[in-house]
Amino acid sequence: MSTPPSPAASTNLHKVVDAVWRMESARIVGALSRVTGDVALAEDLAQDALLAALEQWRDTGVPAKPGAWLMATAKHRAIDTFRRSENLQRKTALLGRELQEAEEPDWAAELDEVVEDDVLRLVFISCHPVLSREARVALTLRLVGGLTTDEIARAFLVPEKTLAQRIVRAKRTLSAARVPFEMPAGEDFTARLSSVLEVIYLIFNEGYSATAGEDLVRPALCQEALRLGRVLAGLVPGEPEVHGLASLMEIQASRLAARVGADGEPVLLADQDRSRWDRVLVTRGLAALERAEASGRALGPYALQAAIGACHARARSVEETDWVRIAALYEALAELTGSPVVELNRAVAVSRAYGPGTALELVDALTDVPALRGYHLLPTVRGDLLEQLGRRDEARAEFERAASLTRNERERTLLLDRAVACAPPLHG
Repeated sequence: MSTPPSPAASTNLHKVVDAVWRMESARIVGALSRVTGDVALAEDLAQDALLAALEQWRDTGVPAKPGAWLMATAKHRAIDTFRRSENLQRKTALLGRELQEAEEPDWAAELDEVVEDDVLRLVFISCHPVLSREARVALTLRLVGGLTTDEIARAFLVPEKTLAQRIVRAKRTLSAARVPFEMPAGEDFTARLSSVLEVIYLIFNEGYSATAGEDLVRPALCQEALRLGRVLAGLVPGEPEVHGLASLMEIQASRLAARVGADGEPVLLADQDRSRWDRVLVTRGLAALERAEASGRALGPYALQAAIGACHARARSVEETDWVRIAALYEALAELTGSPVVELNRAVAVSRAYGPGTALELVDALTDVPALRGYHLLPTVRGDLLEQLGRRDEARAEFERAASLTRNERERTLLLDRAVACAPPLHG
């Protein structure tokens, strides 16, 4: 009778298995999806292999190539599943012959030859336009990121049951739509790539500026988005917007440590200690921007935003920042996207380059835009400009309104503090 492992040993094993799964799950699910043509079945088979690892590695130890072990185990599970299905005898024979003709190390190396295609296809499947935006985010983090349902639910502050149902519905939708496990081509590729980039940036933004809850930032989500962006840049190196997004996230992530004070309070860009910016991430971001620019194609929205971030990253202070260039870049971005949020950001740059009065005219033109109703940053920016112009009573009202609109506790506290600061001094 084997001796049961100690609690410490069990904890260490779970950590090892979790780490291996995080690194290998996309490869495994991608390869199985290619073979089975069913994302849900592929993930079930991969999860079965994960459970087998927890049971067997406890007694045998972690194998030298844990990823190859998981892949082989998952494929054996697939064979068993096919053998139980009369309609899949051909696939059973095919898979069985593949495993019989090669030893595991050689077979794993053979699989590595197509792994990039499998992972890339899995990324595009997870972000298929047949799914809602929320479903794309959840499925990408689940299948490509390897996060558990609980981790994703906690990151986005939704009940685990709700998130689990969202993922199940997404898989059923893909199955019902008979989405093929293949790379799109031509215009379809361009449209799907836009969806992929949008999903990755949504994940990053939720980490960089949490929409709700008590924490301003969730670094784990930023790290996951960065990882996905780097993977995608390696998979499609000829797409400049992929490098643009990677650059944008690297540069923004470099400021994470400086964005939050000792007590978790937000620190505005103008007040940040730039010595705390991560220069390694800045360097990576600038290099990715150079790759985007080297394509010779017009910069897309992510590359333009990265260029704006580069202006901040290269400046030693707010005063030395090239605000005229930033305002021009925002103008180009606004023309490209037609986004009122971009126009609002342009107003901030204009206030630095040409004064708050000129910027206030731009912001006032946005007050009746339907897309910005309920958007707390509109009254925030307007309040800031009014404060610079000495119209403190109006500024206080704007900050109070912004505080009532945000769902993030840290931002609400900051805005209320700014409102108080604009109040007239008490006498007597």
